[in-house]
Amino acid sequence: MQVKTTGIVLHSIKHTDSTTIITIYTQQFGRVSYMVHGINKKKSVCRPAFLQPLSIVEMDVSHTPGKDIQRIKDMRMEHQFTGIPYDPVKNSLALFLSEMLFRTLRQTEPDESLFLFLENSIQQLDCCEAGLANFHLVFLLKLTRYLGFEPNQDDEETDLYFDLMNGVFQRSKPLHTHYMLPEVTVDFAALLSSDYATMHQLTLSRQRRLKLLEYMVEYYRLHIPDFHGLHSLAVLQSLFD
Repeated sequence: MQVKTTGIVLHSIKHTDSTTIITIYTQQFGRVSYMVHGINKKKSVCRPAFLQPLSIVEMDVSHTPGKDIQRIKDMRMEHQFTGIPYDPVKNSLALFLSEMLFRTLRQTEPDESLFLFLENSIQQLDCCEAGLANFHLVFLLKLTRYLGFEPNQDDEETDLYFDLMNGVFQRSKPLHTHYMLPEVTVDFAALLSSDYATMHQLTLSRQRRLKLLEYMVEYYRLHIPDFHGLHSLAVLQSLFD
């Protein structure tokens, strides 16, 4: 079946000397793995520039339902980046977020609202001028809505602890060890009220931002089965350290 679809590049790995497997979250099929040949050759359907983290591409694909690895007939850039490839901070954020998405987006069924959220978020990152240091925190928190474990925001202003296992705020300390301390819970509640337009108003020290990131990654680990270590996390932590 020949189909045209838009996709977001999450991951690529060399398969053999002449082939590469690319994981793309597509608008029409959800997460799909594609095999491409001779990426560095002039006639290849996929150029190396297309494989930048979070690249938004338009593809003509040969899609066979149930097949583990599909084929790309042609690929083009859907959105030309003006910031991510040239700004080291944006590039590092894109690398981290693409790895997070690669480890969390497992579904092979399409989700139009999720795809539009991702597409808009990537474009926001590309042109972001204010509040960039908080972008990944806002992104990760908003993504939980689409993954099914969005925090319950009832009475977050009066409760002292955020229970990471159950996704709720509460006044008493949870009986387990997976919770945010009160000083972090305050920042987390403020983060819940932020979006891409207002994230520059969220004033955090580097230590507080790193602590929020640690808790956010733990929150994902608790709610995503087989969520393993992130290679890009150390890079991101050193970037804002």
